Amino acid sequence: MRRATIRTEVEDAERIAAAVVPDNTPEIETRVEDGAILTTIERETSGGLQTTIDDYVVNLSVATQVVQTANQHTNTNYE
Repeated sequence: MRRATIRTEVEDAERIAAAVVPDNTPEIETRVEDGAILTTIERETSGGLQTTIDDYVVNLSVATQVVQTANQHTNTNYE
């Protein structure tokens, strides 16, 4: 079994982690510790691990952009 743990330090880690968790498979565990997102991925092969990591990083990037955009719009005064 191959394993990788990715630690991502971002603002609003709880919301971003909540956004990526629905895409997790049984081989992926995402949690928040000390304000950082920790994701552990296990796969049988190195190639499978790399593919899953690539997919996760794309999902994390999109989730981060969405949460940041939502925060900007929430903090904008439309009066």
